[in-house]
Order: sequence, then structure tokens, then C-alpha cells
Amino acid sequence: MYISHVSLTDFRSYRQVDLELVPGTTVFAGPNGVGKTNIAEALGYLASLSSHRVSNDAPLIYFGADQALVRARVHRGDQAVGLELEITAGKANRARINRANTVRARDILGILRTVLFAPEDLALVKGDPSERRRYLDDVLVALQPHHAATRSDYDRVLKQRNALLKSARASGRLSSSHESTLSVWDEHLVTAGSKLLRGRLEVLGALEGHIADAYDGLTDGSKPATARYMSTVGGAMDDEQDQGQPGNGTSGTPRSPLMDLDEGELHAAFLRSLALQRRKELDRGLTLVGPHRDELVLGLGTAPAKGYASHGETWSLALSLRLAVYRALCEDDSRPGSKPILILDDVFAELDVSRRRKLAAVVADAEQVIVTAAVVEDVPDELNGRILTVGPGTVSA
Repeated sequence: MYISHVSLTDFRSYRQVDLELVPGTTVFAGPNGVGKTNIAEALGYLASLSSHRVSNDAPLIYFGADQALVRARVHRGDQAVGLELEITAGKANRARINRANTVRARDILGILRTVLFAPEDLALVKGDPSERRRYLDDVLVALQPHHAATRSDYDRVLKQRNALLKSARASGRLSSSHESTLSVWDEHLVTAGSKLLRGRLEVLGALEGHIADAYDGLTDGSKPATARYMSTVGGAMDDEQDQGQPGNGTSGTPRSPLMDLDEGELHAAFLRSLALQRRKELDRGLTLVGPHRDELVLGLGTAPAKGYASHGETWSLALSLRLAVYRALCEDDSRPGSKPILILDDVFAELDVSRRRKLAAVVADAEQVIVTAAVVEDVPDELNGRILTVGPGTVSA
């Protein structure tokens, strides 16, 4: 897969820029702050409808403009598709496919596949559980775009259920009206939540071997990398194991009991867990059970990665999480010309020479690699390619 043309209108620092791209490696080079990352962000956003830098759309739009436009020509195998995305702060974004009538933005998910590496990825290891939950959900949507609706439905129901719990808490009692309404929202929450949970578990099953292999390839292999899902659903089952500690480096990570449950069984376990937590939820006015409170526990050898990994180990593990996504997407569609586009945003400046070369060797087989760098010499020789110079609001050959 590759992009042959990209156009940005009122996106971040660009009033207008049109770029012709080719397969292979393209390096966007220039000083910090001139807009290199804005190009990487635009391509990643077109693929996933989310930014690796901000949580809302307003900063993506050129200051003073009403909306931003991102257009691209995407080649996948022997097919070419034109994509256009309108980004409007505070409103639903719209999209077009091959200049047809506008559709919902999420209708273009899956057409363009990218895997983006960035310094912000350190948060996958060092940050809050929400960072790792988002990682799993992003991969789930990349592999199965229809789960964008599942994710949205769960967030909407969770918000409504929390509002009801807060109302019941404020009144000081659970009225019959509250109770009947809460039962309805319980069912909605569990229906969407069990789908999301089953999807996350399947994603982890597809990723965990690749995470271990990628980390082994980037390091000396002395500390195996592990990943385990810890859920508030069926928490009693997980408590019987090791409270989220990684494996001992020989037998691997203990397997979550939830991995073997189908969606219907997860639905039943979710309902039971809600019933057990009902009193606490009413006391706190908050939903305490569900995918929104789960955790992906990462380990290196016998210790958790968070709080114990060195800076170099943290970088290697963060890169491994992204490389695992790349491999999983390649397996999901093994047809010629279907590998996802790799975007390496200011990554090499953060790595030592050894890790730079190892990463370059791993990603060199991609059909298209987009690299941003303040110093061209930081880019390993294995990724030699076309160099474009970025200035404030401009890009030139």
C-alpha cells in the first residue's frame, strides 16, 4: 500500500500544500517546529480518525479557519482510491470516497492503513492504563472497522449510565424509577461492553507473539516482553492469579481466564460483575466495571515494565508494540501491495545507533515508509530515499 498524492488545506500550519509521493522511503527533513509532524499526523488521522498528539479536533484546524481538508490517493494492490476528509471542530466530520457524495467519516476506515511510530508512544509503557486501552481499541478498529461503532456505543452508554448513578447518589436513595432505568442501561452497557471486550481479547491474541518477537529483535533478548489483559469483568477469576504481575520469563505471561470465553459468556460474566458492584457504584456514583477500567499489563522478564524498565527498554517495548501492529495488519491482509504504510515521526533522534539500525532493518520491507527528521543523518542508511525539505508552511524537493 502507498499514497501517491496528499493535499492539506487549512490543516495545522498549512494553508495549502500538495505533495506527490512514491513507494519506498520519503524523508521530510527540517528544523523542529516547521510542520514535519503535521504531515505525519494528517496521514495517521486519515487512516484512524484520531491524532497521536491531541484528543480533540480543534487544534488540527488552521487558526481562524472553519474546517480542515485532508485528501489522498491511496493505492492498494491494483486498486486506487481517492479519499477526502473534512474536519470541523465541534461537528461531525464528513468524508468522500472517489469524489462521491459525503458519507460518515468512519465509513472510510479500513481503506488506508498506517502504523505510526512517535515519541508519544512512550506513554504506552509509562502512561496511564487509558493509553494502553486506546492502543488495543485502535488496533481493533484497524483490523475490524465496524468496531468503531462498538467503541462509540460503549462510550455513549457509559456516559448515560454514569449520569443516572450520579442522580441516584444525589437523591440519597435508589428509587423504583432509578432501579428500572438502571437495569435498562445495564443491558445496553453489557451488550456493547462484551463486544468491545471480546474484540480486545482477540486483538491481544493476535499481537502478543509479535510483541515478544519484536522486542527480542530490538534487544539482546535477555528479558522477554509479555502482555496480559486484566479485566474488571470476572475480576474474581483474575484475582486467583498473580494480580497482574508478568510471567517469570520462562513460562510466559499467565493467561487471562477471559481469553477462553465467547461473547455470550462475557455478557453473562459482565452482568454478574455489575450485580456484585451495585452497592459500591451507587455509593460513588460511578460505573466501576467494564472495559473502561481494564488494563493491559506489560512486562519485561519477571518485572512489570511500568516503573521498572530503563529508558532504553521503554523505547524498545514501545517500538515493539507498534511493530506488532504492523505484523498483525500484514497477516490480516497478505495480498501483494497491501502492507500498511509506516510513518516514523521523529523517532530516530530518540534512539541510539544500534536501535536505529535494528528498527530500520525491520521496517525496510514496507512498501512505503514516511520519515520525519530534524537531522537527516539520524536516518539509517537502510532507509535511504527521497528527501523533502520542510519549512514554515512549505515543502520542497
